Amino acid sequence: MRLLLYDKFIPILAFVGFGAVLPGASLHFLGHDPAQFGTDVHFIGVGVSAVAASVAALALTYVGVRRADGRVVLVGTAFTVMASLLAIHGLATPGVLIGPNGVIALTGAATLPVGGAVLALSALPGLRRPRAIGALVVLQVVLLLGIVGLGVAGMTIPSLVPAVPEPASTPAFVALGLGAFFYAVLVLRALKTYLLTRRATDLAVVVGVAWLTAALPPALLFTYLDLGWWLGHLFELAGIVLVGGAVALDVYRYAPSHSLVGDLRAAELVAEEEAFLGTRVRALTRRLAEKDESTEEHTRRVALRAVQVGEALGLAPGRLRALAIGGLLHDVGKLSVPERILKKPGALDADELAVVQRHPEWGVKLLRELGGFTASVRELVHNHHERLDGGGYPRGRGGAELELDTRILTVCDVYDALVSPRVYRAAWSHDQALHLLRSEIGTAFDARCVSALERVLEREHERDRPLVPRVAAATA
Repeated sequence: MRLLLYDKFIPILAFVGFGAVLPGASLHFLGHDPAQFGTDVHFIGVGVSAVAASVAALALTYVGVRRADGRVVLVGTAFTVMASLLAIHGLATPGVLIGPNGVIALTGAATLPVGGAVLALSALPGLRRPRAIGALVVLQVVLLLGIVGLGVAGMTIPSLVPAVPEPASTPAFVALGLGAFFYAVLVLRALKTYLLTRRATDLAVVVGVAWLTAALPPALLFTYLDLGWWLGHLFELAGIVLVGGAVALDVYRYAPSHSLVGDLRAAELVAEEEAFLGTRVRALTRRLAEKDESTEEHTRRVALRAVQVGEALGLAPGRLRALAIGGLLHDVGKLSVPERILKKPGALDADELAVVQRHPEWGVKLLRELGGFTASVRELVHNHHERLDGGGYPRGRGGAELELDTRILTVCDVYDALVSPRVYRAAWSHDQALHLLRSEIGTAFDARCVSALERVLEREHERDRPLVPRVAAATA
């Protein structure tokens, strides 16, 4: 358990270090220091860079529309809104293009909460689908026209826009609370995705959203005389660049961007192991396929069902990732089993069976030699043939020595082995396999895992079941 917790908290510590401590410490220790920057610095640094960010966000939207990717269009819409508000905020700097005005206060306070609200719309599955692209584009156009109209009107007739909300006022705290809620949702989604993928781009999104969150208090509670107000602008721009850059990189790779949406399923890790689990995992599955294609196909099916069972039982993202890797590699030790035994067209004798039963140890040995595989993955490879009563192999582990992850993998491994044909026997039926699993609950298998596997298989069968045409049903 300690090893699993260690694996789980490494990325969380990275998130805290890079995404919260740096901006939080800066604002705490330097936020109320007096600032001596001139208006030109604000005008050029914020206004010009935000205009460039607006152009980039529009380009991101365009690419999303071309590819019918609702995720990208939604992110592009949010960043267009944020960047355009920030651009108006910079261009309205008093003493450059116009004198004192309320536009600078309103746009500065609205940028982050409004952008967070748009990004949070990704919680609605309908807005991520291709048919919602038109609605998202209309939303972006309406918001952009409204922002530009507000900026032009407020800069032309400054008295039209009041300087609200005042720093640290009640409306400012309300906006802070709403913005913090939206970004907390986004941080949790991005963190969940990163714990599954461990990709640098997904970590960049976590850090970027955290920096956008850290920019909220300076924008709503500080004044331009405080250094924290200026630092908030820096964190805001850096957050937009980090998140937008990560999404753009996914677009460049023709990969769906899951970070802000948080809809990545563990099954996708198995389906696209090279993209999400790394080239070493893919290289090992290829070697296994070259040695024995049926074994590789078996491990893929087992891994897929194992992560689905893990999701059904509420495993944390980090454990689901380990389960995906462990499932794909649980039989990698069979690379060391002689082909004459592995592909024997008949039942194995006692000596041959003893050789095959060494494959968990050989698999762990190979992963240790290669390096880079976590202790939890190695334990899955080592223990997937153990039983709760201690009657399994290779070490006779049982009971509390077997983590839930291992119990899941064991159940899925046995089920797939039973329903798959062998040269020396026909495949068992689905009902026969489940009957055996149920009959050995408590001795070999965990009841929770068997029950969760049944639910997963039921959903699988529901998807595969042919639909009865409505016309035929109506006339029956």
